[in-house]
Amino acid sequence: MTGALTATGALKGAGGLGEPGGLRGLDGLRGPDGLTRAGAAPSAGSGAEGASARFQQRLGWYCAERDEERESPLPAGKKLAFAAQGERRCLGVRRAGRWLVCPYAAVLDGESAKDQCPRCAQLDRSRSVAADTMADDPRPYAVYLAYFGPGLLKVGITAAERGPARLVEQGAVAYAWLGRGPLMAARRAEALLGSALAIPDRFTKAAKRAARGVLPEVPERCAELAQLHAKAGGLGGWPETLEPVEFACTDHTELFGLDRVPAGAAVLGGLTAGAEIVGEVLAGVGSDVYLRLAGGDERAVGPVGSVGSVGSVGPVGGAEGRRSGAGQGAGQGAGAGGPWPVAVMDARLLSGWVLGAATGRVTTAPVLPARTAGPGAPERGGEQEGLF
Repeated sequence: MTGALTATGALKGAGGLGEPGGLRGLDGLRGPDGLTRAGAAPSAGSGAEGASARFQQRLGWYCAERDEERESPLPAGKKLAFAAQGERRCLGVRRAGRWLVCPYAAVLDGESAKDQCPRCAQLDRSRSVAADTMADDPRPYAVYLAYFGPGLLKVGITAAERGPARLVEQGAVAYAWLGRGPLMAARRAEALLGSALAIPDRFTKAAKRAARGVLPEVPERCAELAQLHAKAGGLGGWPETLEPVEFACTDHTELFGLDRVPAGAAVLGGLTAGAEIVGEVLAGVGSDVYLRLAGGDERAVGPVGSVGSVGSVGPVGGAEGRRSGAGQGAGQGAGAGGPWPVAVMDARLLSGWVLGAATGRVTTAPVLPARTAGPGAPERGGEQEGLF
């Protein structure tokens, strides 16, 4: 039996918090031929403040032939062992709570975080707030400030009904709400902060990862957010229809397992047919999964019990993982003879692959040195995905 694993930063077209999302579980469906999708998505909840406590990183299988989906948790301590099979293909589009498989069966680049072909992506964004093709959305929107590390603060907006979902999806270490009101008012506030305070609306994944292993204490994070919140609130030109929100800091240390994220973790590269990933989950931040890679000894991880397609990845909440040696050997390649590395896997690179059980006991996917980026480097030239 074969299936497909899907991984993305956020499930395409997912609406409220109750819709299925997350990486489809490796112990999920047994079924022929499917596509895998992944991203940071909530496991359940109503979108109310505090709902982030119910978010959990997970795997989700999708079987296209039977049009079935299933999710399973991906907590710290979970052992994974899977191999990529065949070709990586476009995930299609999500409509009315179900996945519509790409009619072109388009093959995707294994190194790209995009999980759709250009034609499916265009259809997906034909009526999208993120793409500014749905300016008439009547829902209220919230403006937020997100903290990813010292000097890494951004402004963003999200549909108020989603609560903290967007902050969890993008891996914000901490955040604070700034205001709430109509879509266009939220957009103007976002633009005001960008022009008046030079606050970006995104950062590179490399910059976020580099900051996670060297984070200051929680009070320092909240103080930096509070300072920016005060500056933003004092700006002239604030949209009249945007209701200000008093400062309150929410931190995701426990939710993501940030105390288990080592500095300088290695990076798993894109998959090719036959490449295998074998290891144990340490933590999960947005679409990033931190793994202790297995070596060729008694600590090696056995193969998973089933094959299917994977949906999206969300953060790990509350599960205690193994901390021993979490930061050791983080820069070593898979061929090294010493302690095996902790590596971060962008689950979006799994999207569209058919996954089967690993036949070996070690990771054969590329293990690369940590990529670094300047602390203030905003992300440029890319489209924001799954914001709302």
